[in-house]
Amino acid sequence: MIALGCDHGGFELMQEVKKHLAERGLEYKDFGTDSTASCDYPVFAKAVANSILSGECERGILICGTGIGISIAANRFEGIRCALCHDCFSAEATRQHNNSNILAMGGRIIGPGHALKVVDTFLDTPFSNDERHIRRINKIDEK
Repeated sequence: MIALGCDHGGFELMQEVKKHLAERGLEYKDFGTDSTASCDYPVFAKAVANSILSGECERGILICGTGIGISIAANRFEGIRCALCHDCFSAEATRQHNNSNILAMGGRIIGPGHALKVVDTFLDTPFSNDERHIRRINKIDEK
């Protein structure tokens, strides 16, 4: 299950992402928002992060106007590795090297056609399980 969350700046792009996921036959849970009315992105970042940490969802996609604020909010949660990506190379690398569990994008930055390619790359790329990447992820989690 894929957790989805966006604020007003990401609402329109998220509608395209939801259609695309449905066409691919992928299940998702939409944590909102449900319109372009102004709202606060941390609410949706928190909901998506908690759904992943609880095991309800495996990965997430967050979208705000730039992707910056919502990714910062998600990364405040221990165990969340949210990557802001607007290209396929970054989406692939963050899955292979960082085992990122949330993709963030900016609805005012990336067009829907390219965004869906980034989504597919993020969802279809496995973690490499390479020892050096595991070591680095563990260092991120150290206090």
